Amino acid sequence: MSKLLVTGGAGFIGSNFIHYWFKEHPDDQITNLDALTYAGNLDNLKEIAANSNYTFVKGDICNPEIVDELVEAADIIVHFAAESHVDRSILGPEAFVETNVKGTFVLLEAARKHNKRFHHVSTDEVFGALPLDSEEKFTEKTLYEPHSPYSASKAGSDHLVRAYHTTFDLPITITNCSNNFGPYQHPEKFIPRMITNLIDGDKVKIYGDGKYVRDWLYVTDHCRAIDAVLQKGKIGETYLIGGMTDDVNNLAVAQILLEYMNLGEDKIEYVKDRPGHDRRYAVDWRKINKNLDWEPQHTFAQWLQKTVDWYRANESWWRPLKAESEKMYKQSGQ
Repeated sequence: MSKLLVTGGAGFIGSNFIHYWFKEHPDDQITNLDALTYAGNLDNLKEIAANSNYTFVKGDICNPEIVDELVEAADIIVHFAAESHVDRSILGPEAFVETNVKGTFVLLEAARKHNKRFHHVSTDEVFGALPLDSEEKFTEKTLYEPHSPYSASKAGSDHLVRAYHTTFDLPITITNCSNNFGPYQHPEKFIPRMITNLIDGDKVKIYGDGKYVRDWLYVTDHCRAIDAVLQKGKIGETYLIGGMTDDVNNLAVAQILLEYMNLGEDKIEYVKDRPGHDRRYAVDWRKINKNLDWEPQHTFAQWLQKTVDWYRANESWWRPLKAESEKMYKQSGQ
């Protein structure tokens, strides 16, 4: 039996990870540390709230006292907690530096003090962007070139984690994943925003020319990859996790949704591009495939349809979140 401390476990990927972990490792214990900012939602975990092996602690990863006590009691730290929305990082970068850099530092200090296994969950956005007309993909050797306050703060946290391994011999691993989608994703994010807009009869908004390409990864495949790294990964190593799709641009994603929901392309609205918008992400996941025998099991189109079905069936979950998010952006003038 292992004791896991999961930070940010009430968020999108963190809550999916907790659901996944209890399904695959029912005898383990999980403590979920989450500050319950806008992205944290305990409704994501209501099905397991009564599980005797699960404990929720409301707290900030920037608080050394809370972090130290929880890290000491754990065997493994799985660090999801982060500010993660690019648009919000443009509106208010300070929170991203505070949580993503300082918060990771506080966790690392506690892990170093108690010599705990530390897994850091990061993003492919730290690598910047790839040309649209290229077949190049990000690898574990790609140089960092972040383009937004969000990705820069995540790059900083990656460097800290790696430095704690090199300097203090802390047993760490890092995963950099491509764009996730699936249940419990906040409706301000790209795919659920489009889905919920269409459910409401509104248009989907596409930045610029719509030719921005993302490597879409179903969230359960991401959880499986982290499991593989925790079970078999080499200490000190970084593993990239991507989906099984070829390049799919944002306009194509919208068109797949429209076709599945029996709607026409008159539901597409092009809007002014955002600052620092990366053109293309693509992840080469051959290392984790070769070394840890992981590969994604879920195709993009199939699981995009299942994601639509989930949002249709869970309007009571996303409607309050969407209303709050739209109010925030309206107040900011966006």
